[in-house]
Amino acid sequence: MAKLSVLLHQIDNGTVLLPEFQRGYVWNRDQVRGLMRSLYRGYPVGGLLLWETEPDQTSVRGGATDGGVRLLLLDGQQRITSLYGVIRGQAPAFFEGDASAFTGLRFNVEDENFEFYGPAKMRDDIRWVDVTRLFTDGLEPFIKDFSSVPEFTTYLERLNRLRQLLDREFHEEKITGADKDVEVVVDIFNRVNSGGTALSKGDLALAKICAHWSPARQVMRDQLKRWESAGFDFSLDWLLRNTTAVATGRAVFTALDAVSATDFETALTRSVGYVGNFLEAASGRLGLDHDQVLMGRYAIPVISRLLHLSPGGRFADAVHRDKVLFWYVHSALWGRFAGSTETVLAQDYEVVRESGIDGLIASLERWRGGNLEIQAHDFDGSTKGSRFYPLLYMLTRVKGARDLGSGLELRAEMLGKLTSLQVHHIFPKAVLYRAGYDRSQVNAVANFCFLTQDTNLMIGKRSPQEYFAEAEEKHPGVLASQWIPADPDLWRPERYPDFLAARRELLAQAVQSFLTELRNGASAVAATDLRPVTVVADEQDDVRSAQVKAMAEELVRLGYAEPALDSEIADPVTGRALAVAEAFWPDGLQAGQGRPVILELDPDVADLPRLEELGYEVFTSVDALLGYVTRRNESASGSSAEEPVVGDEPETGTAVDVEFNEAMRSVYDRARAEANYHATYFLSMLAEHGSLATARKLLHAPAVSDGFAALWERGRLDLTVEALVVQPRFADLFTPAEIEIAHHRLGQFGYH
Repeated sequence: MAKLSVLLHQIDNGTVLLPEFQRGYVWNRDQVRGLMRSLYRGYPVGGLLLWETEPDQTSVRGGATDGGVRLLLLDGQQRITSLYGVIRGQAPAFFEGDASAFTGLRFNVEDENFEFYGPAKMRDDIRWVDVTRLFTDGLEPFIKDFSSVPEFTTYLERLNRLRQLLDREFHEEKITGADKDVEVVVDIFNRVNSGGTALSKGDLALAKICAHWSPARQVMRDQLKRWESAGFDFSLDWLLRNTTAVATGRAVFTALDAVSATDFETALTRSVGYVGNFLEAASGRLGLDHDQVLMGRYAIPVISRLLHLSPGGRFADAVHRDKVLFWYVHSALWGRFAGSTETVLAQDYEVVRESGIDGLIASLERWRGGNLEIQAHDFDGSTKGSRFYPLLYMLTRVKGARDLGSGLELRAEMLGKLTSLQVHHIFPKAVLYRAGYDRSQVNAVANFCFLTQDTNLMIGKRSPQEYFAEAEEKHPGVLASQWIPADPDLWRPERYPDFLAARRELLAQAVQSFLTELRNGASAVAATDLRPVTVVADEQDDVRSAQVKAMAEELVRLGYAEPALDSEIADPVTGRALAVAEAFWPDGLQAGQGRPVILELDPDVADLPRLEELGYEVFTSVDALLGYVTRRNESASGSSAEEPVVGDEPETGTAVDVEFNEAMRSVYDRARAEANYHATYFLSMLAEHGSLATARKLLHAPAVSDGFAALWERGRLDLTVEALVVQPRFADLFTPAEIEIAHHRLGQFGYH
């Protein structure tokens, strides 16, 4: 058993540390509140698992002492880090994460609740005690603060009880013995860490490397940050794959066991160079110049291996480069590395060794049953997460697509200062929603093109019938440069499905022609390097996009991981696309804790049974995901039964209350009858909370509701709760701030 005060002192003097393979701090404020609440009430909070090591046994984080036995925290990092942060008022030396999760905790001496500082609620209320100050300065300042309060004795007794947490004892189990090396300890860690994500083979390999070259992880992270600043987001595991390929020519990380620290450092430096050569080629020749369009990440280690075996570590010539890019594009499009990555990498490394790029292309062709052709139906996908979205961008960049407004080619050197492009819906979303098309049809890849920001603003929400003819008259050939069907009859909303089919044919022909050029090297020498451009999001008029963005921002604020947006999820066996998730948390909502989470707002076009079979936790609405997070936080903090929720005030029964209640019920009935929208969740909220409380809950939510988004898609924002709230007859029921929220939401999406 070890007292908390002793543990904190051991962290101070560098004898309790973290092993290098431990992931960072991921807890949020509600979990910290829950821990403090449990300790204060004397509830069990679990024991600790420590690894007793000598200085030369493994690499550590946390400013170790020069010699002597060290205790490495294996199980209990989140709890002990939280307690150290709250009690010491700063993060421990081994900390990696967001310190705001434990900064600013307050304790209410009257109701004995823990909350984080909120100035409006706590600024002038001495009952809210700064917990860190209590531990750093002791009881004396608070004796003075409460000396004239009738509850003086009770308050001081409670504060003293809180300070006595320093005497709380934690059960310790220790792993000892010279035979307990990193591999054994990682296996033990994975067994006891059943509630979180097990450490991967890459984590284990890097832990072994760090034991001999301690800066390895930091050196790799620094390189990842350099790529991030250039617009590309790669993972530590991915960089290790590239380095393993260069160092050993093998796919399994265990191959690094035979690589010395010096050789690993050399291989890392070379692999960074090879990746740089590839990114230069992908950007300059294909126009794939930012993260959203850089597909097929796990094809790149194969290219790193190929370049390592090439003279000078570079492409032999322009023809060789184009063949490699041809292989890369096709391997990405067909999900070559979506499944058993190590098995496929091993096969391709062997092919590279024996027959280079020609062998890789032949092998890929056999794997595809002889079919490396792009067909029109391949462009059937929707949203920017579709694997064929990067091909549309590539075509735009390499085949001279022209801006519909200026007529200029969409190249940085042609546009001058106008080097920012936007994704444009050829048929505006509002036009298609009014015509009854669903979200997946509206956001079809074949309905996208790229334009300058000025042109996108100029076109606005005009129908193609209006602006196509105008653009073609001013700049002959501009429509063909964007692979837009020439038949004016297809420019009408009622012919939209036929327009998509015709444009898919044109896109497929153009892509196939360009890829054939790459394979044959026909235009390799004549090709000029493309300069990068910036693609700027333009989702201001899309409620769904705004809803997802607001949800992601709220979850990050609450201490959860930032999701990948518009992310394709592929079947690991077949490589088939199972879904294009609006938001995806591959390591769980909190990194390393729980299953991967998917938000899929188009469940009809996703394979939900297969996703669940593969272990994904799938949510099909923003409201459902936010509700789950709320319940999870309440459970973690222990506050669900104690703290009132915004909006749960009783209704008064006045005439205006009755009228508002009838209007809210009417909203449900009219949405069902006039917009074919069945707001079942809204109806259950009315039954549980009443009309006024339901309206306030929706107004105070961090994102617009699923109902608001669905009614926007149907062009019926007049049936939203927000449209009721702004009516003058109900002004007395809501605060000015609440009415302003409603006005802002309606105005943001074009309803006045």
